[in-house]
Amino acid sequence: MKYVNTVSGPAASNQLGRTLMHEHFLFGYCGFQGDATLGGFREREYLDACLKAVEDARAYGIETIVDATTNECGRNVRFLKQVADLTGIRIICSTGYYFEAESSFAYWNFRKGFADVQQEIYEMMLAEVTQGIEGTDIKAGVIKLASSYQQITPMEEMFFKAAARVQKETGVVIITHTQQGTMGPQQADLLIASGADPGKIAIGHMCGSIDASYHEEVLKRGVYVNLDRFGLQGELFHTPTDEQRMDLIQTLVDKGYGGKILLGHDSVNVNLGRPIVMTEMMRESLKDANIRTIGAKVLPGLKKRGMSDEQIDALLRANPQSLFAS
Repeated sequence: MKYVNTVSGPAASNQLGRTLMHEHFLFGYCGFQGDATLGGFREREYLDACLKAVEDARAYGIETIVDATTNECGRNVRFLKQVADLTGIRIICSTGYYFEAESSFAYWNFRKGFADVQQEIYEMMLAEVTQGIEGTDIKAGVIKLASSYQQITPMEEMFFKAAARVQKETGVVIITHTQQGTMGPQQADLLIASGADPGKIAIGHMCGSIDASYHEEVLKRGVYVNLDRFGLQGELFHTPTDEQRMDLIQTLVDKGYGGKILLGHDSVNVNLGRPIVMTEMMRESLKDANIRTIGAKVLPGLKKRGMSDEQIDALLRANPQSLFAS
């Protein structure tokens, strides 16, 4: 039996239950820390929002949530453990960094002048997976990686290679961010060539494309695809609609790939820093951007398309279990 690190300690992979593979309890774009005077951490408000998100997820049977917030974007393992302790939900947290344009790579670029940065990234990830994060005994259960639109930058490549090395040594699952669904095959190839096990890799945000042949190109490498932006639609996100994504799932299942599909929303329950001032376009694009959408819209939509209860449940239960148990 395999175990996975959660913020509450190790959990048996066959006990994860229905699992959302890519959510954010807290998330802040790099630089939010410098706006703390007017955008400080409002713990009670944030805790209430996250407790409500857990309640909403549980309404359709979710028992485990992968929090994909990276180290520099507001990951707060003590807060996540508080949410888990108060609700009993399993939360799997991440180690890793976001894609270069929206990350804090200035730190690593500075260190390149005098240190072996790829080695240091490896040491950081390994410590957070095997020892604990920020002075706690809370360990990361996944490595989160990200690449840029239509490219993997040299610095991003260092993170991919370091992550593959950690995964080879520990068996930890790797999840990724693809910018608008691009670079999926290249991410998989880089990780596999660097020694990672394809059966422990989930290429993320692949629902940025609804081209089934593109998904097959990625899936033929033996990895999983994470269709994890349900509820994020419209011009603001340059994404297909949820209806198109559901059609894609049906197509991939019909082609025999039902065991390699994972689901999520990429929901952000709390934006760190000052509150966002919403434009009309943002309101429209974000109206379904919450952790309820898979339960309220996607599961019934897949049932309407003729998928069986067993096929639908596998997307949330059997497939994540297989990913973490392999």
